[in-house]
Amino acid sequence: MHPPHHSPLLAFAVGALGIALFSAMDAVMKGLVLAIGVYATMLWRSFANVGLAGLLYLPRRKVWPRGPVLRLHVARGLLSTVMGLLFFWAIGQVPLAQAIALAFIAPLIALYLAAVWLGEHVPPRTVGASLLAFAGVLVIFVGQARADLGSEALLGSLAVLASAICYAVNIILMRQQSQAAGPAEIAFFQSLTVGAALLTALPLLGTAVPPSAQLPALLLAALLGTMSMLLMSWAYARAEASYLATTEYTAFLWAALFGWLFFAEPVSAFTLAGALLIVAGCIMAARRPQQTSPVLEAAA
Repeated sequence: MHPPHHSPLLAFAVGALGIALFSAMDAVMKGLVLAIGVYATMLWRSFANVGLAGLLYLPRRKVWPRGPVLRLHVARGLLSTVMGLLFFWAIGQVPLAQAIALAFIAPLIALYLAAVWLGEHVPPRTVGASLLAFAGVLVIFVGQARADLGSEALLGSLAVLASAICYAVNIILMRQQSQAAGPAEIAFFQSLTVGAALLTALPLLGTAVPPSAQLPALLLAALLGTMSMLLMSWAYARAEASYLATTEYTAFLWAALFGWLFFAEPVSAFTLAGALLIVAGCIMAARRPQQTSPVLEAAA
């Protein structure tokens, strides 16, 4: 499956919009996690996701995916389940901006994975950039220790880092998946896999029907997540993973805004400094020697 040619700048803009919607979903999910817990939130949202994605995909499908494509759908869905449980539990323990700042390490990890799995070029400066980003992670942890946020916040930060590793793999799978299937198919099978995976834990964990007051938020989270997935799938089908990974950095601004507006979460100087170091490391690793910025290169 070969997508039509589009400007890399357009793919970058669409990817950035997808990140904005994903950040809004994170804020909605944080409120739900605090209200009804992470498992119930993800389970009921997955049901809504399957319904929304099914409306987009099923009426237009021609054939069911088979073989490698189906395995790719299932693999990314299972990975997304683990990634989501880790991250959404974590944002219930730490400020939203801090969680997003720590998650920024994922694009840098994705650069290494893109080199191994996709054969994409990674400049030698990646090692130095990794050290810079790692310093940013340490700064955030130092700030957390000084603020004495408690053991739950520490575990939450560690969960974010574990989720970031999963997300780095997810970025690579997204690139492979988007070259083999359309956005609607990807959204449907990922939602279906996540829902099925969560259902297997139902006999052990159990969950009641969410209060009617939470239903609009669950539907909103599903809508934002589905729209974000469609936009990101479209973008990753038309540009390299190492190029689009830079769109992730805009999430910090949205997280800081939503965290402040809805949860009264201030952004500490340590979180801001750590985020800047991580972003600088990621940009330094991703830039090719001849380019000054991904946007300028795309516009040239």
